[in-house]
Amino acid sequence: MVATREAFLRVSWINVLLNALKIAVEGSIGFLTGSIALIADAAHSVADLLASGVVLIWGRSVHKDADESHPHGHNRFEPLSALFVGGVLVLLGLKLLYDASLSLFTGVTAEYSIWLVAGLLFALVDMYVCYWYTHYVNQDLQLPSLHALATDSRNDIYTTGAALVGVLGMAIGYPIFDSIAGGTVSLLVIHQGIEISQENIRYLADSAPPETEQKEIKGRIREHPEVRGIHDFVAYYSGHVIEVEVHAEVDRGLTVVEAHDIESELRDRIRDIELVSDVHIHLDPVGLSEWEGANDATPASTGD
Repeated sequence: MVATREAFLRVSWINVLLNALKIAVEGSIGFLTGSIALIADAAHSVADLLASGVVLIWGRSVHKDADESHPHGHNRFEPLSALFVGGVLVLLGLKLLYDASLSLFTGVTAEYSIWLVAGLLFALVDMYVCYWYTHYVNQDLQLPSLHALATDSRNDIYTTGAALVGVLGMAIGYPIFDSIAGGTVSLLVIHQGIEISQENIRYLADSAPPETEQKEIKGRIREHPEVRGIHDFVAYYSGHVIEVEVHAEVDRGLTVVEAHDIESELRDRIRDIELVSDVHIHLDPVGLSEWEGANDATPASTGD
């Protein structure tokens, strides 16, 4: 847990610093030259900086142990912070789209400068480093908030590329390309924000995990030699991790100690699955009919 927390904090700080650097470079050049595309890209990074800060301060709560106020831990803080990222991006994208559309009617005032190209090339390298490092570390951590930041950094590469096309259009005598590029950037920002929001609403709404993951969990239970069947199986997201509730049917002649050992073994089997956090198992004697017709009342030998 300590190593995970340290890795999370390190990646979050890298995101904050690299976004701040991008804003400083692009913002300065954009305001000096009047380039809407560059200002839009820098403004996008302002949202990224805010999102990175929120993930750093808010999302780190997930690494705290369970306490009296949060007996099941702090898992929901991860998707909640990622959802904030998505919401901010949608609002900012709408503002940028408005500004770009307005400039098409009021006229483009930006002038081409080689510094525009230099600033955008710097931004491309800056965001690629940010994306690569965040994605690389999160391959082990598997945290939604870091996935949101990595996705944001990757999409920054696309938005900066669109801004670069606009600037190159200015270089060949078509300044309107700057406004078009700014509008394109805004649409990409809106799409990104909606995508991130939809994914994390699913985590916060206690939705069921994909069927493939449910089958894997059921398979781990049925593989135990003492399990004769399962019923009342429920798996749902608690934050970005999965909680499992299940009734497993075992031989009615088992002692309390034997039943306890089976329950412990089943819990360990299920929790070996990476995304599973908490497991609640109830053992029932095989042969009773009180659960007939219950959810997923199937024998151990039956596949899904």
